[in-house]
Amino acid sequence: MSVRDLLQGKPLGMPLHVAIVHFPIALFTLSVVLDVAGFAGGGSAVVRGAEYTLLFGLIGAALAAVPGFADYTSIRRDHPARATATWHMALNLTSVVLYAVSLGLRWGRFDEQRAPVWPFALSVIGLVVMGVSGYLGGELVYADGIGVGRHRRRAPMPQRTITVDAAAADATGFVPIASVDAISDGKTARVDVGGTVMTLVRVNGEVCAFQEFCTHRCGPLSEGSVEDGQIRCPWHNSRFDVRSGKVTHGPAKVDLKVYETQVRDGQVWVRAGAPSTTSPAPGVAAREQRPSAGSERPEAGTDDDAKVHPERHLPSTSPIELEGRRPE
Repeated sequence: MSVRDLLQGKPLGMPLHVAIVHFPIALFTLSVVLDVAGFAGGGSAVVRGAEYTLLFGLIGAALAAVPGFADYTSIRRDHPARATATWHMALNLTSVVLYAVSLGLRWGRFDEQRAPVWPFALSVIGLVVMGVSGYLGGELVYADGIGVGRHRRRAPMPQRTITVDAAAADATGFVPIASVDAISDGKTARVDVGGTVMTLVRVNGEVCAFQEFCTHRCGPLSEGSVEDGQIRCPWHNSRFDVRSGKVTHGPAKVDLKVYETQVRDGQVWVRAGAPSTTSPAPGVAAREQRPSAGSERPEAGTDDDAKVHPERHLPSTSPIELEGRRPE
């Protein structure tokens, strides 16, 4: 197990950054509250309390930053949300610097009856910056699915999307993707063949290919975990057979679209133009990349409903990824 795995909390079965980050947020906020109490006549004890909460908040921020950076480095380089993650990190660092300067300016002035004005002002600005950064952190998790379920994955995350021109297809419709040695057993690769985004996975030496987005709420399957010949969606734990695309565990109801693969002279080839023997319900393939604007949001339904109305089970929980927007 790598250092990154440890920092991401995989041995604990839970993400480490989000477990730690609440402490510095609470301490920094409490410091500002104590400063306000000092201005209201709280006395030197309150001023000292604000200084100590700042100190412990900085210690907590340093501890939270290490697993946070490990999470940042695991985001695919061409993921549209990486820019948001960069801003999130930059604002966090800015906030920490503001709080550190505030602590430095007030340190040792334990007998003051109220906080000095400039350190207090820096703390307030730091609180605002931290709030904006926290909002971006929420966007990363709830809008873009960054970090969701990653602690369950043992293999490294795909660091980029392998982009292949569909015009490179041979007479049978197969296109070369990558060397078979580049896809280790139990690992995944994310591939874009002329706008069709798919996941490649190698299981017991066999390379399988299927659509990238989960049929439940469009979670990125290339970031899921491979278990007993199944791919597990990182968002809501739906599982699919990697060879047939069949649902093996809900909440997903619709099977995956799978693609035929071949290995020729040590190179993986995929036929993206047509599905393999297992096909999803009518309409799923057309909506895999971009659901129509009028499609309904997913609601719990029966299996028959999923077959008749598959669009109801393909929401845009992660609209940036679902719409297939490529990085600038």
